[in-house]
Amino acid sequence: MPEGHLIHRYAREQDAALAGRVPALSSPQGRFDPGPYAGRALRTVEAYGKHLLYHFDDSPTLHVHLGMRGLFLRHADPAVPPRGGVRLRLATDAVAYDLIAPIRCEPLPDDGVRALRASLGPDPLRADADAAEAVRRLAASSGAVGAAVLDQSVWAGIGNAWRAELLFLAGLDPDARRPGPEVARRLWDLAVRYLALGRDAGQVVSDPDLPDERWVYKRETCRRCGAPVRRWDLGARTAYACPVDQPAAN
Repeated sequence: MPEGHLIHRYAREQDAALAGRVPALSSPQGRFDPGPYAGRALRTVEAYGKHLLYHFDDSPTLHVHLGMRGLFLRHADPAVPPRGGVRLRLATDAVAYDLIAPIRCEPLPDDGVRALRASLGPDPLRADADAAEAVRRLAASSGAVGAAVLDQSVWAGIGNAWRAELLFLAGLDPDARRPGPEVARRLWDLAVRYLALGRDAGQVVSDPDLPDERWVYKRETCRRCGAPVRRWDLGARTAYACPVDQPAAN
């Protein structure tokens, strides 16, 4: 699933290319009605966690969630014909973006946007994120920290790859419970720093010196110490941890 760093990358790129213009919307697949957006100027493209929000003049906000398989294709030549499976194309005379296989592509009225925002926890990549609230929410969680950070109502935008790498960087066992404010703050600060690196690079970056490498995520051995990486199910996803650098909680 595309995680928050990629969603923010999409938002930044598309906002620069499309905001302040009147993009042409179409649905080659036929599963989205672009009519309400015809002739409407796009004010801004916003990312919140794993959600994209397209704010148009005098039209409902367009909400996109990519889910597990969704993606965007960018065409520098907007005359390139879209694939038949494209749910939505946003195009100007200079660029086109094709949305493929999202789980959500829908208009949201103002109350729907407010409800979506209220359902999400702080996002480490948003300038308006409340760090104190992020710490409070994680420290207050009663279950395993590895499950809590995947809960979008606790923190928005964290997925399985970031969970594995951030908990490794924090030296924290995913099964640990009630991390406390100090540990929660350390983990939040890591998320703010590293997700920004990931947004700028377009990939999970947990080591600035070797951005293409991971510490434990989908590895057989820990890249730091060589110990076999532990794997188990946690929060409906596979957890990864080093038994040396992330000693099991008592």
